[in-house]
Amino acid sequence: MERISLTETVALSRLIYGMWRLADDSDTSPRHVQAKIEACLAQGITTMDQADIYGGYEAEEVFGNALRAAPHLRDQIEIVTKCDILVGAGRYSSTRVKHYDTSAAHIAASIDHSLRLMGTEKIDLLLVHRPDPMMDHHETGAALDAAVASGKVACVGVSNFKRHDWTLLQSAMKTPLVTNQIEMSVLENSAFTNGDLAFLQEFGVPPMAWSPLAGGALFQGQNPKLLTLLQEIGAGDVAAAAVAWLLAHPARILPVFGTNNLARIAKLDAARAITFDRELWFEVFEAANGQEVP
Repeated sequence: MERISLTETVALSRLIYGMWRLADDSDTSPRHVQAKIEACLAQGITTMDQADIYGGYEAEEVFGNALRAAPHLRDQIEIVTKCDILVGAGRYSSTRVKHYDTSAAHIAASIDHSLRLMGTEKIDLLLVHRPDPMMDHHETGAALDAAVASGKVACVGVSNFKRHDWTLLQSAMKTPLVTNQIEMSVLENSAFTNGDLAFLQEFGVPPMAWSPLAGGALFQGQNPKLLTLLQEIGAGDVAAAAVAWLLAHPARILPVFGTNNLARIAKLDAARAITFDRELWFEVFEAANGQEVP
């Protein structure tokens, strides 16, 4: 599978397995989680996407239990995780109101929690999960620089940031931000025209795409024309066609899949067999938006 380099030492698989539902599965045993990881590895999918908040702050530990039971897997994967969202659950059950915390103390504590829960010595990529309207960019930037300098984190990026959020944080950092994980799919395609993707493309920053299947909305028949078109393109595999549409873009988008179904996990790389020419790409774009481009 194609790999996308973020730094001289960190590269991610073009397709990424998202673990936001990992703790919601009826079977969270180390053996079952290991089977999911191995199904990914069999396809060349080596990057696992986590966040401290996933599963009510439990998903990292579920993942870590599998790595502790099968420690040989750690050297075969890259671990992505995120921090800064606090809600009243798990270790933050006393939190009164959902909020973001990009203080140096919270970032450092979150990193240590993630390392301990996942049973690893290093996070390959740490993302600031949401833009913090209370962010002191000097403090946050210094904390992220320190995390990389300490060796606990190999590289850092952000998630759900707009250009102004990115440039503000980057202005206070020595370490380059290496990615922005934003929502992108055939249905949620505003990033292709609102400047979000163009900004990253300008600086050669590979974006990560969360919810590449629009949270399952693609399959619900709300847009029959689009559904039929994707079925035709993917020979019945709508998910593969929708992800291939993202892969066709020159920005080097890295889709992040999230499913607990082993059979679906085993087919994640089907998208790589589908190709789009320019007209077909725009045909899907038009069907998704219900109108031709201006």
